[in-house]
Amino acid sequence: MAGNSSLTTSILDQLTALGHKKVVFCNDPDTGLKAIIAIHDTTLGPALGGTRMWTYNNEAEALADVLRLSKAMTYKAAISGLNLGGGKAVIIGDSRKQKTEALMRSYGRFIKNLNGEFVTAEDVGTTTKDMEYIRMETQHVTGVSESIGGAGDPSPITAKGVFYGIKACVKEVYGTDMLAGRSVLVQGIGNVGEHLVELLRKENVDVYISDINEDRLQQVARKYKAKAVDADKIFTTGADIYAPCALGATVNDNTIKKMKFSIIAGSANNQLLDENIHGQKLLDKGILYAPDYLINAGGLINCYSELTGFGKKRTMQLTEHIYEATREVIKLSKMENIPTNLAASRIAEARIAAIKSIKSSY
Repeated sequence: MAGNSSLTTSILDQLTALGHKKVVFCNDPDTGLKAIIAIHDTTLGPALGGTRMWTYNNEAEALADVLRLSKAMTYKAAISGLNLGGGKAVIIGDSRKQKTEALMRSYGRFIKNLNGEFVTAEDVGTTTKDMEYIRMETQHVTGVSESIGGAGDPSPITAKGVFYGIKACVKEVYGTDMLAGRSVLVQGIGNVGEHLVELLRKENVDVYISDINEDRLQQVARKYKAKAVDADKIFTTGADIYAPCALGATVNDNTIKKMKFSIIAGSANNQLLDENIHGQKLLDKGILYAPDYLINAGGLINCYSELTGFGKKRTMQLTEHIYEATREVIKLSKMENIPTNLAASRIAEARIAAIKSIKSSY
């Protein structure tokens, strides 16, 4: 019993440290479902966050991931001006081999039991089809296809938000937000990355692209007349702007040393390997960083619109707001001489505190 007791203490300590409200462990031997749902904060509204299906090495790693991601969702919703809290879920397993209709529907029943406190959407390892399976068991899911009343693929909206974030940074560094003649290196040309390349090329931006999938790299390069760059040459290109749109942690001690970019603005989550260290290092080096959870909020905005019944016009207005929100973060960063990621956190926390003072939790 002593072993179990210490494990419980360490989990509760983690929740306290990050300020979480609730964590739910889901186990269904019949379908093989093993999942963790983390609800970080519901001051502004129900906790919304994607469901990730991933082969974690162990449950401790899965828990650490879901706690970190759910807290980031709280901040993302708050700074984007949305009436949503932050949550996230992970299903432990191989999405290519272990995912079934029964498993997803079983998971949907766990969400249903949370009575609207948590609303999910797709993430790494899950698809629109999976959301439709969840929808068979609960209404608390977004990101379903347009054919059954959903908002559809969020990738174009996410890319648009990143585009506005880039423009806001360019305005700060170069005095105008005109992008023509600037150069951007887009790392990772998945759904969001490719949409971003298209938006940039329409503005006559010189676009460099890099991706681990060589066939896709060459295909996208031809389609948009972009320049393909080898992965090991990313940080030595002379591009003005670095737009990471793949995995996180590409901004670290090793890469910052090599960087010649003026701006970092992309869609990848958790771009800074260590938020406490690398935000400051970028500030010291004079590289303007657009906080990832602010400028990649288009996907969340898309889900929010689906929940509230907003049309495409309102969705675009909320996405355009990312430009002004980025300008506000830069303004506070300059005024207080603090890294932009810290400035963004302060703005998000101030909004949550202000709303907390006028109402109790959702």
